[in-house]
Amino acid sequence: MATISSSAVAIPSFTGLKPTGAITSRATTTAVKLIPTTPKISVKASLKDAAIATVAIAASALLASNALAAEILLGDDDGGLIFVPSSLTVASGEKIVFKNNKAFPHNVVFDEDEIPAGVDASKISMSEEDLLNGPGDTYTVTLTEKGTYSYYCSPHQGAGMAGKITVN
Repeated sequence: MATISSSAVAIPSFTGLKPTGAITSRATTTAVKLIPTTPKISVKASLKDAAIATVAIAASALLASNALAAEILLGDDDGGLIFVPSSLTVASGEKIVFKNNKAFPHNVVFDEDEIPAGVDASKISMSEEDLLNGPGDTYTVTLTEKGTYSYYCSPHQGAGMAGKITVN
């Protein structure tokens, strides 16, 4: 916050020359006092406008969060045969995007013995023959049943490339 202080200032003034041959000058002193003023701030937006802006920001954040999906990388940045992250918790109905990163080809196969009862693993898995072959290739799945889902990459299952998703 800025602070303004006042003080008296003496300002000399010169009255001029006389047209006669004599050299004289007249100087006078005038005292000026600075008076501090507080800055005036005016708010042009009403509370209604502020509320509308707040709702708009919240709505756009909600839409953005729904538009975005959880992302799991297939292979780490160093080419390791892992899912990154290997464990994830999502809300029911949230999209999960598996994105090819390094050391491909990869796929995503859900283990039929380690998913919630009543869920058909073949409907949420890639077939073991289908592979994501290039960087940035994706596979998207939406899980709606609550519980824990175990999955693996069939070409790299022997190397331990597996993960878990918990749906709340």
